[in-house]
Amino acid sequence: MGCKRVCTSKRWIPVNQDRIGEVHDIRPGGDPHGLGGISDGQLCRDDASAGDCSYLIAYGSVMYTGIIQQVGAVKSVEPTDSGVRVVIDPLGWDYLPKPGDSVANNGCCLTLAVSMDDAYGMMTFDAIPETLSKTTLGAWQSGQRINLERPLRMGDGLDGHQVQGHVDGVGTVSLVDARDGYRVRVSLDGELMRFMVPKGSVCIDGISLTIADLDVDDRWVEVALIPETLERTNLGDRAVGDGVNIEADVLVKTIVHTMVHSQQGMVK
Repeated sequence: MGCKRVCTSKRWIPVNQDRIGEVHDIRPGGDPHGLGGISDGQLCRDDASAGDCSYLIAYGSVMYTGIIQQVGAVKSVEPTDSGVRVVIDPLGWDYLPKPGDSVANNGCCLTLAVSMDDAYGMMTFDAIPETLSKTTLGAWQSGQRINLERPLRMGDGLDGHQVQGHVDGVGTVSLVDARDGYRVRVSLDGELMRFMVPKGSVCIDGISLTIADLDVDDRWVEVALIPETLERTNLGDRAVGDGVNIEADVLVKTIVHTMVHSQQGMVK
């Protein structure tokens, strides 16, 4: 029987062809969300992406939508033997994840490590070196505001664009212009820049945004922010020189990857 693979918690599980479109939860201990658990297939490792997601929609192409649901605040960031442990105050958010559930923090998909009941209502996450190398998480400070989004569930509207929660790298704010509207320019390296498309989508610190302008040679993109975005997210906190998490549009990444490797004779 033909099957596809779904990435979950940095592992891959085959999914039968006739079950494509379902949401699968393969965490130990069952299926507390009622998402249609699946146990068939052998798990294997895949460490290619930053972030640690506990469940996805089949094919792994949609996890979040880039519409921020809450702005929390960093309570602490402490080093551990395997990386860092970050504690986030959700500031009254009505989403109450359980250990093993996923939350996007400034666009980075992280897994809740400690019961909120045992952490006095705080959200506790562990980040490993791979995540720290691809995101701004290691530089977070106590009191810093953090964009939060829960994973999509079947039937949820896709109000932004397809966001995986797998941060590709860090960009640097190079211009903030509030004279005519509110525009933020972010400088990128060449690897990220090749995935930027005029009027295409980009996820900046977890926010689904439209690229208003770009310069391929100087390697920057610019976004125009409406008042609603400034009010409901932390992007208005960013100043020149600040780092921001960047996730390129997964559809563009797929096309670029396929074209590059096809030209190199690696895709038959």
